[in-house]
Amino acid sequence: MAIIIPMAAISCILSLLLSSLISQVSAQFNTEYCDNNKGNYTINSTYHNNLNTLLSTLSSHTQINYGFYNFSHGQNNDKVNAIGLCRGDVKPDECRRCLNDSALTITQLCPNQKEALLWLNTSKCLLRYSHRTIFGVMESSPGFYLTNVNNVTEADKFNQALSNLMRNLTVVAASGDSRLKYAADSAIAANFQTVYGLVQCTPDLSETDCNRCLDGAISEIPSCCGNKMGGRVLRPSCNIRFESAIFYDQTPKLDPDVTPPSPPPSSFTNTSPKESNNTITIVIAVVVSIVVVAVVSLLGLCIYLRRKKARKSPTVNQDDDDDDIEISQSLQFDFDTIRVATEDFSNSNKLGQGGFGAVYRGRLPNGQMIAVKRLSSGSSQGDTEFKNEVLLMAKLQHRNLVRLLGFCLEGRERLLIYEFVPNKSLDYFIFDPVKKAQLDWEMRYKIIRGIARGLLYLHEDSLLRIIHRDLKASNILLDEEMNPKIADFGMARLVLLDETHANTNRVVGTYGYMAPEYIMQGQFSVKSDIFSFGVLLLEIVSGQKNSGFRHGENVEDLLSFTWRNWRDGTAVNIVDPSLENNSRNEVMRCIHIGLLCVQENLTDRPTMATIMLMLSSYSLGLPIPSEPAFYANSTARSLPATSSWGHSSRATANQSAQESENENSITEPYPR
Repeated sequence: MAIIIPMAAISCILSLLLSSLISQVSAQFNTEYCDNNKGNYTINSTYHNNLNTLLSTLSSHTQINYGFYNFSHGQNNDKVNAIGLCRGDVKPDECRRCLNDSALTITQLCPNQKEALLWLNTSKCLLRYSHRTIFGVMESSPGFYLTNVNNVTEADKFNQALSNLMRNLTVVAASGDSRLKYAADSAIAANFQTVYGLVQCTPDLSETDCNRCLDGAISEIPSCCGNKMGGRVLRPSCNIRFESAIFYDQTPKLDPDVTPPSPPPSSFTNTSPKESNNTITIVIAVVVSIVVVAVVSLLGLCIYLRRKKARKSPTVNQDDDDDDIEISQSLQFDFDTIRVATEDFSNSNKLGQGGFGAVYRGRLPNGQMIAVKRLSSGSSQGDTEFKNEVLLMAKLQHRNLVRLLGFCLEGRERLLIYEFVPNKSLDYFIFDPVKKAQLDWEMRYKIIRGIARGLLYLHEDSLLRIIHRDLKASNILLDEEMNPKIADFGMARLVLLDETHANTNRVVGTYGYMAPEYIMQGQFSVKSDIFSFGVLLLEIVSGQKNSGFRHGENVEDLLSFTWRNWRDGTAVNIVDPSLENNSRNEVMRCIHIGLLCVQENLTDRPTMATIMLMLSSYSLGLPIPSEPAFYANSTARSLPATSSWGHSSRATANQSAQESENENSITEPYPR
């Protein structure tokens, strides 16, 4: 007996089967990671509620049309940070749908993890969240990859074309702005075969970090997708993809400026071209008139306030110094506010003492913790260093620089107010026989790269070119996640972007970290900071102070010990015994970089940009270093007795930071 099945039923069955197949295929391309090592939350807890609130509203910001969302919700340990990133060619509506679907999916796949990540729908969008800081942090783990099963023909030519394409795309993507770091293009490989490529970073990364993330992802192609017609490498901070067929759409064009929220629709919808031109002319005339009146009024107000200030305090000697600080008046704190915050500068809140004066912990009325430097009346540093630090730090913003919140001037009081950094300074850990064990190699390498990023910003990426002149372990502060922050800019110098070096009659800094051309001739440049960085890098690797490396019963200066063991092939003697052996190649590379930084000839030292490449790209070969400065007789060489250099003429070149005069050692950073 024949069974007759209606065509409508067959169509329905086929549709259901096709839908199920598509669903299974799509699910295969959903890549999730639920991190149980970063902690868990309980249902209906504060963290859980904050997470639900953040995920439900993440993509509701309709003014964002560039596919990148980074928001936080909550406070302290219950704070949730989330990033949503859509592929650069995905349209805004489709992006928001993808992220909304991701928000539902990720909580089902990771029901109670405080940190999770999801690539949804063939990696068209990424959603990740965490209780820790993830904004502006380059992360390459966890990593995933997908591979096309088909092999290419003429693999060598295909791989060469692919390599060139991906490197070119990396340059384009990394140079993008804070809205979009994305690039896609194609290249011709063998037999007129086309290879299509796409690279993308989360736009909160710096250009250097984006380059580093993409370089790392591209370097995985041979192991994951070698000689294949397609592949993808997915990382939390970046992703790449290549195929032999086009898979992306045209990239939307973004306005040169950050797109503001859309204005309400105008009630005039049928304006003729002539009326439009007249309207524009009238608007321009009105705007120009308003601007002129505003400028004239502002100038008059400034002149009035300055004269009034001069009348009120005609006998104050620091008027000229204060004039420059007027550009940062928005940063000025009331003295009584700081006095109350520090409990009248009580000893119980005192964090340390340095050349500048004492450093105190404080709490503002809004609950924010602060660190306050108070210039002491007998300080060898004074108004010049105070003004220098205010004017420089007000212009500098980077996650690896300590953040200046403001300052205070009242009578003879000089206060600098900084963000409070809870984990003290690097020297507190690295030179302590017990505490250094808390810094495994992964943590130390993170600190090294963070310091390098901060210096790169000072030397090349900021609008100003800043030479720190006192980079040392005690001037590297560590936040709650042990991220390094360069501190103490009282002795820093601003130079023109096209200047290679400058000279000074007043050599300041800390012996052991100071470059030879600076000590002997008063000549400083970015290369003198490089020298200090090299010494600091070797201190981090060895866990020993530069002034006295102890190996068994023997004590010698760090540079001599490092060079002698490097030359003799026993560089393992330099490494801190508390470190494990599983990162030995990386440790040896850091010793090599450190020796390149402390070469006597400043032209032989690498730039910070090159150092960043050395730290991030292991395919980059390193030159052979020459022997370091002061190696030959480092314990005997002393400074020339030049009276104009003040106290510095009395100190020897191998003095430690603790032995230097206040003239040569900057304020000990907070907290101590």
